[in-house]
Amino acid sequence: MLVWPAQGAVLDRILGGRGGRVRLTRQATARLHAALTKTPWGRRDYRTVALVEGSELRASADLYRLQAILDGRAVTACGIGSLTLEPPHQNPNHLRHLLDLILEQAARDGAAIGILFPHSASPAGSLAPFEPIPVPELVLAVAEPARYGAPMTMVRAGDDRDLPAIVAMGRTRAAPWRFHLDRDVEFVQFAITEKRLAAGLGAMNARQLQFFIAEEGTTAAAYVVLTVSGGTWTLEECGDRDPSGARVGALLQALIAREPIERRPEIRAWLPAGFLPPQVSIISSSPAADLVGMCALGCAKTTLPVESTFFWHGDLP
Repeated sequence: MLVWPAQGAVLDRILGGRGGRVRLTRQATARLHAALTKTPWGRRDYRTVALVEGSELRASADLYRLQAILDGRAVTACGIGSLTLEPPHQNPNHLRHLLDLILEQAARDGAAIGILFPHSASPAGSLAPFEPIPVPELVLAVAEPARYGAPMTMVRAGDDRDLPAIVAMGRTRAAPWRFHLDRDVEFVQFAITEKRLAAGLGAMNARQLQFFIAEEGTTAAAYVVLTVSGGTWTLEECGDRDPSGARVGALLQALIAREPIERRPEIRAWLPAGFLPPQVSIISSSPAADLVGMCALGCAKTTLPVESTFFWHGDLP
């Protein structure tokens, strides 16, 4: 039986088994899930589902109803995350069965694309019919400003009033790609909130979420969202009204200059091809460990644009 959405004792059992995987306690995992389902986007487009046999929980997954652009037309995509076999029944047939049920229901609901987000228990490359999307993970170096200290950039913490400008920057940047998510204000708010809550509910000082804006007047002209863990910064997403990305580079310089005595961080990022701020250089590039998979749904034979698909790292649940 497919439980859609998972509730009550079934949901409690699913969330209770996730804590170790997401580096949160059982209680913190439940609080994170409850908070996300209360956001505007989460109430509408985020669900946890389960495969149950009798009284036994066999497998579970999170579902995301996503809006996307495919070859210039608006489509709906079914995002699948945290696809997990529930112990002690580690039978891969249960995972396959749950995935088939999800994709069949998504196709009936009008989704054109299925997207499998990465998880340690279910790498995208191992589950047909998903085709892995090649995404390079970059390690970046940020040049020091010509003068000591931070560059002359108006920097402040980002908040909800900046989201419309962020959405506009993102749509402009994503336009050349054949497939990309159509990220609206509520989706961007959900993505940032998820990372912020996961950091806040985790062990003290283990992770931080940093969201900063460079503004012109009172309008966001560029932004960065960073997850900080130890000496590593992950650039979850960024944007700039300037096509060169110079303000993003200045933001990174300003953030590094806040703590000049500290060792410079290692900065990892997924960046769209052709976007590299002038202050930034690429130290190395390697295939991303977090594979995202894509498949076509329904009767139409859609040619998957895996070579022209872009996700920000922050889009990953």
